Parts: sequence; structure tokens; C-alpha cells
Amino acid sequence: MRLNTHRVAGLGIDLLISSWRQVTSYQSHRLRYLGMANTRIRPASAADASAIAAVLEMIVAERVHSAIERVWTVDEERHYLESLSPREALHVAVDADQGIIGFQSLDLWAPLLTSMAHVGQLGTFLLPEWRGKGVGRQLWSATESFARQAGYRKLAIQVRASNTAAQAFYRSLGFNECGRMKRQVIIDGFEDDEILMEFFWDET
Repeated sequence: MRLNTHRVAGLGIDLLISSWRQVTSYQSHRLRYLGMANTRIRPASAADASAIAAVLEMIVAERVHSAIERVWTVDEERHYLESLSPREALHVAVDADQGIIGFQSLDLWAPLLTSMAHVGQLGTFLLPEWRGKGVGRQLWSATESFARQAGYRKLAIQVRASNTAAQAFYRSLGFNECGRMKRQVIIDGFEDDEILMEFFWDET
């Protein structure tokens, strides 16, 4: 019986490629796991104001991911943290080496209206190099748990239409698009719509 040497060689290459892909996939998952293992989530305090402002500064400088067009000062951030009600929260993601790398806020949608006291507004902010590594989900786990215990029935968020990555992230958490506000944001002369998304516990 004669062996087809080209076929055998091809099978050998296929096996090498398959093995390489498995190793690469394993290393990728391992690196992601190790990164998350070094990241912890905790409630923010007024002492975190400077680090939170630094994260926001990086995001605002990108000019494309948020409707926030200017950085809050450290004093403004500290005042905001101190003004949060017992039903509002800001959680920070802390890397063992880098410090605060992102945060997620939960505010009352309409603080002056008891008719909307069951609705919260979400916001997520991560440094560019930490996006897509599971940190946003870690923050969500803490925020979602807090929101449930605080008696919210619905969460809502406004996302820039151009920020499709953020929309996909929120959809993966169970948020659904429920509206669109045209020309809602103008930054550096660029107009952008905002997408309204909402989350209900009884629909997930």
C-alpha cells in the first residue's frame, strides 16, 4: 500500500495548526483569567475621587464613547460620591498593579419623582486597555446585586449610537433597545444619536 505523502504531510500540518490553535486559545483564556483574578470590585469612597477622575479623563479624551464632553474636577467627583443616596452606588474595579481601572455608576433616574423611584440609570467606564476582558461583567455583577437589594425594578441607560461595542455589551447583560434620540449629542461639531436601553429583572 502506497502512502500519499502529500496527504500525510497535509494531515501533519493540520494537526500542528489545530494544536497551535488550542494552545493559543488556552493561553488567551488563561491570560484573561489571570487579569480578572488580579482585579477586585468594591464600592467607591470619596478617597477614590482623584483616581476616578483620571479614568474619566482618559475616556473623555477619546471623544467617541461617552456623551460626557469634559472631565469632572476631583472636587466635583468627590462631591458626587458624597452625595449618593443609600439607593445609589458607584463600584470601582481595582487592579493589583494599576489601581482603579474602571467604574460603574448606578443613579436614580429621577431623584425628585417617587413615581420613578423604581428606575435606576447605569453608566460604565473602563480604560481602553481593559475593555473586552470581563471587567465590565465583574462590575455589573456587583451593581446588579446592589440594585436588586435596593428595590429597583428597572434599569436604563443612554448609549451613543456610534458606540456599538457598548450596545453589544449591554445587550449581552439583558438590556434591550427601547428608543432613539436623534442628534442628542454634539461633541467637537460631530452630531450623534443616543440609544435608550432598558433592563427588567422579570424579562431576563
